[in-house]
Amino acid sequence: MTDVLTVRDLRAGYAGSTVLDGVDFTVPAGGVVALLGRNGAGKSTFVHTVMGMLKPYSGSIRLGDRELAGAPAHVVARSGVAIVPQGRRVFAPLTVAENLRIASVRGRDGWTPERVYELMPRLAERRGNRGDQLSGGEQQMLAIGRALLRNPRLLLLDEPSDGLAPAVVDQVAELLEQLRGEGIAAVLVEQDLHLAFRLADEVAVMQKGRIVHRSPTADFRADRARAHALLGVG
Repeated sequence: MTDVLTVRDLRAGYAGSTVLDGVDFTVPAGGVVALLGRNGAGKSTFVHTVMGMLKPYSGSIRLGDRELAGAPAHVVARSGVAIVPQGRRVFAPLTVAENLRIASVRGRDGWTPERVYELMPRLAERRGNRGDQLSGGEQQMLAIGRALLRNPRLLLLDEPSDGLAPAVVDQVAELLEQLRGEGIAAVLVEQDLHLAFRLADEVAVMQKGRIVHRSPTADFRADRARAHALLGVG
């Protein structure tokens, strides 16, 4: 199976410090890989570096055949990568419709606001409400819809369950399961292991800026001793 994302020997950090220390990582076409690890392992730094929000010190980030290491975020986005950031970060003063409108890619076939509304009828009902008038779950749906309007080949999901009640997390999970049928590859950074295991084909574990384990999700769940050793759970 062709890999959509291929990362090799990636090093990155902040103000001269090293957070990512030689990361190798791949995402197959149409696959979902959960990136797990304790707080401070470097997961969000990895997402930000792939997205072009943080310039790496060295290494390769390829989307298909295109090298993106060091490219700014707008170039990465145009190449087919979209992020659903931790904390959602919707534009609070703008309505749902306006948030979606500014994310739409003109002149490109694929996702449209109307298609997003079909996928998420609750957003259609709330299209005239401002971002700060939405619940946390509705804001998360809006953040996902906004990312889809970039027509991504790769979706980066950074803690989509953050701050949401369990019932709302289930709604978000159902939405993301529907997207599996769209063939969009994804990296899922998530502390909620139930959500990660529900959505991901494979699990990769990061420790101190390196990938120290990768396996099919079913194998990882079956090996409780390994899960406990790597994550402190199980």
